Amino acid sequence: MNEAQRLLIQSWLIKSQHDLSATHQLILASTPLLDIAIYHCQQSAEKAIKAFLTYHNFVFQRTHDIESLIYAASAFDVQFSAWAYVGRMLTPYATSYRYPADPFNMSPTQLEFDQALDAAQKFYDFVLTVLPSSTHPL
Repeated sequence: MNEAQRLLIQSWLIKSQHDLSATHQLILASTPLLDIAIYHCQQSAEKAIKAFLTYHNFVFQRTHDIESLIYAASAFDVQFSAWAYVGRMLTPYATSYRYPADPFNMSPTQLEFDQALDAAQKFYDFVLTVLPSSTHPL
């Protein structure tokens, strides 16, 4: 891994970390914004898996499909197979609740959000365990 690649991986992880931080700020607002916060859960997991794939020089298409990215990562580390459920859970939040399609379903439930945040945080933490510490955010 050269320095440019290391910095790119680190940048993906920093952005992932920032999405998690944004999630916490959005739910602590005087009026919690669960619809926007759950989107950042999805974004955090997407950026974390892209960091891992970048480490392995895998060229991925522009996608929000975390599950397909996890399957790609499984070719490099079989442990990712156990995280496919996170991809299935979080991928829809790239677009769900982001647009006013269903006026009766404008925001996730508290339980749905809590599960998404828990999954995103655990997935981010897992990705850190399979990447060299030199790529971790400072």
